[in-house]
Amino acid sequence: MKTYKWIRVVIALMLMVCMIAPLNAQAVTNKRIQDESIYDLLVDRYFNKTIENDFEVDTRIPDAFAGGDFMGVVEKLDHIEKMGFTLISIGPIFSTDSYDGKRVVDYNTLERHFGTQEEFNTLINTAHEKNIGVITDFPIQNVSSEHVFTTDEDKASWVIDNADGTVSWDLTNEDAQQAILDAALTFIQEYNVDGLRLTAIEGIDTEFLNLISETLKQEKEDLYVLSGEPSEANFDAQILSEKEEMYRNAFKNVDMKTSQIAGKTAGPPFIQQIDSINSKRFTADAAEENMFPPTRWKMAMATLLSIPGVPSMTYGSEIAVNGEHPPESHPILNLKTDEKLIEFIGDIQLLRNKSSALRTGTMEMLHNEAGFMIYKRSNDDETWIVVINNTSGTQTFNLDREVIGDNKELRGLFENDILRQKDSGNYHLVVDREIAEFYIVNDNKGFNKLYIAALAVAYLLFLSFLYIVWRRKGKHRKSTIEKKTK
Repeated sequence: MKTYKWIRVVIALMLMVCMIAPLNAQAVTNKRIQDESIYDLLVDRYFNKTIENDFEVDTRIPDAFAGGDFMGVVEKLDHIEKMGFTLISIGPIFSTDSYDGKRVVDYNTLERHFGTQEEFNTLINTAHEKNIGVITDFPIQNVSSEHVFTTDEDKASWVIDNADGTVSWDLTNEDAQQAILDAALTFIQEYNVDGLRLTAIEGIDTEFLNLISETLKQEKEDLYVLSGEPSEANFDAQILSEKEEMYRNAFKNVDMKTSQIAGKTAGPPFIQQIDSINSKRFTADAAEENMFPPTRWKMAMATLLSIPGVPSMTYGSEIAVNGEHPPESHPILNLKTDEKLIEFIGDIQLLRNKSSALRTGTMEMLHNEAGFMIYKRSNDDETWIVVINNTSGTQTFNLDREVIGDNKELRGLFENDILRQKDSGNYHLVVDREIAEFYIVNDNKGFNKLYIAALAVAYLLFLSFLYIVWRRKGKHRKSTIEKKTK
């Protein structure tokens, strides 16, 4: 086992023991969309497991099919689970002319490059065994000019030819509406998916979008119905395009403006994302600023995973995938990389998934100036102080007793910092540059015997590890000398 993995085991032990007393966490039951976090991927660009469906695959051509399939996603579910995501959005999976699934040919058939019905059901069932839900896209407009509807003379009046060679439907026509509604309904009746994301909806009447959502939910009450674009319709969570640009500008460099990040908790849920499947990768923004992308991603994801909203991350962000636009921004996922960012995301998600306060509690912004943010997430059971120091220097701050209370202890779970009340009544905070820290607030009970015991166990484990390494090196050296002297 690699050294960093041993060290992480030790840290995890300390973290778990420290959290036993203060964190009144409980497993999430009866999930709402606010409790979820989304990992957004494209089946074709994720992992190629089954060669039998590699029809005319050519990885040298950027916009050709690359071979990813349903069983490839199954193969890498452990990777997604490790990062703590509770939903995977796998894009459009219907028969299609394009690797990204957008140019749908037939809503009633799965794309043969991606796999069979049985393999898709295997993906759904395996994900559910890991408590991960599955969302698929349903593109309504801008589909393939070869779509099966276009070959039906009775549907000829619906068809609208687009300048880019795709077609759309005249959805003022009631028959066209019913055909789309029936296709979406048939899909969720046939497959036990957890959500449907309606895409290519620009210009579609809000009343019709609401009808789709209501009809699908009548069939499956707990189904999430989301959108791929901003809309006035009653989706379970809204997309706010201006937020994406705001986060890009806030985290692409240090000392950037962050005053717009307020973390509202009122109103309908909304998706929190810094880039998307269809947009320029955030890594490209960081690279343009000559900044180290993994650190930029750490600052961004620590924030998105700890403020109100439904966090969504595009596949490959965990390895800082670059790209200005598709297909360049849709590379085949390469997981042979440094796992530090992957582990960081997983650690933050561990806290979020266990803490209802971090998911749905109230938020109070205590300080927000040029990349240095301090905010309070709390409910009746827990209080957290989250510190994001996305600046170029060490920052200090005094937390008022009116905010924290008297005789409290703030325990940092990543930097192992402990804050106690000063004689002034305040709590003095010092945070290094480009650091995100999560403090759990408990009553100050003096020395924490459980914590001290955990430290002792961790120290003994680490010493044992060093001893094992030393013994193995000694045996290897002795064996090498013996071989040379024979």
